[in-house]
Amino acid sequence: MEIARPTEAVGEDAGSPWAPIIFEALKDADVKQVTYVPDAGHTRLISMCSDAPEMDAMVLTTEEEGIAVAAGAWLGGQRSAMLMQSSGVGNCVNMLSLLASCRMPFLTIVTMRGEYQEFNPWQVPMGQATQQALELMNVIVTRIDRLEDLDSLVRSAAAMAFDGDQAVAVLLSQRLLGAKKWVK
Repeated sequence: MEIARPTEAVGEDAGSPWAPIIFEALKDADVKQVTYVPDAGHTRLISMCSDAPEMDAMVLTTEEEGIAVAAGAWLGGQRSAMLMQSSGVGNCVNMLSLLASCRMPFLTIVTMRGEYQEFNPWQVPMGQATQQALELMNVIVTRIDRLEDLDSLVRSAAAMAFDGDQAVAVLLSQRLLGAKKWVK
């Protein structure tokens, strides 16, 4: 019996052309720590951050740990960014209150699921609630649907987070990322 497994994105966005753009924006924003829960959508960006000698890439067991790491980085004089999938936002809701209470910078790059051509029905509920959940916790949300908007919007989000001590989430739409599908 063959087991079906998800593939990387297919179509013109295969290979994550957006990853180098975000990586350069993170470097230019002087991000030194990047946290993540393994996610196929972020694979290329995670690899780039892991290979960069000026960045520490740290794997998390759950997304809310990334908020604590961001707090520690800020208190220690460094900048941090968290990479996560939209399903991980639900794991962070309680910890997001720390950001509002302490008014500290926070930047997260979120790969969206539960949208454009989604094949997995389990991804749809949190995918549909991600933006509202973040906004309810006073996180500024920027959504990116087009590759040509990526550079300026990620750089703007980083400036808002690190220069304005704001919590900012950048949502990378599933249309931008490319559809995933099951293969045998």
